Amino acid sequence: MQRIIPETGGMIGRIDVHSHLLPGVDDGCRDLTESIACAKRMVEAGYTHSFCTPHIWPNLDNRPSNIPTRVRTLQQALDKAGVALKLLPGGELHLSERFCQTPVTELMTYNGRGLYALFDFWTQRFPVHFGSCLSYLRQAGIQPILAHPERIEAVQNEPEQLLEWVEQQGLLLQCNLECLGESVLSPRRRLAERWLVEDRYFLLGSDLHNLHGLEVRLQGLKRAIELVGEDKVQELTHTNPVKLIGN
Repeated sequence: MQRIIPETGGMIGRIDVHSHLLPGVDDGCRDLTESIACAKRMVEAGYTHSFCTPHIWPNLDNRPSNIPTRVRTLQQALDKAGVALKLLPGGELHLSERFCQTPVTELMTYNGRGLYALFDFWTQRFPVHFGSCLSYLRQAGIQPILAHPERIEAVQNEPEQLLEWVEQQGLLLQCNLECLGESVLSPRRRLAERWLVEDRYFLLGSDLHNLHGLEVRLQGLKRAIELVGEDKVQELTHTNPVKLIGN
């Protein structure tokens, strides 16, 4: 299934909702050459659009004021190289203790629309400020989406605690294709597969960082289709991602 949304630059197929395509801004693609190579491979895999979601950390210069400009610059390079991937701005927020002190205007949301925000955290237990951060986003009218929960140690230790936030607070989850492409012995893959079959996820994203790690993610896409079928994967890579773009 494809649809046309004018502002995105044409027909939409699969949309990658989590990528570190922007060159040299975080731990993702190192340079423009790698960004172009990754984008080309994603097009070959059936993607027409990708959100650029660089890490939003205090030590990185990634902000709502400069991410869209960097996305446009990379888009120009892709167009010049003949790579038919349309880019959209986004960011991966980090749920630190000072998160609630961040002005709403400085929270990078999908397509800058203030509707959906992707975030992560890296702790062994759920931080005490987890609930208040979710409430902060909600009060700002932003729907929080947790990136790759199956990769987070706190979630691995207390999966039921996360599901309580999902059921009680409406938290949405984004599954990483990388985890679905890992070894069958991987606990991250087992958790991702279980939650995928249980229909716990709102989105599937690659979380691509470089060309070297891209193939395992595309294997994860194939595994997702094997598990739940093309129609369900279409919902997670097209139907729901379209909602992130906004009206």
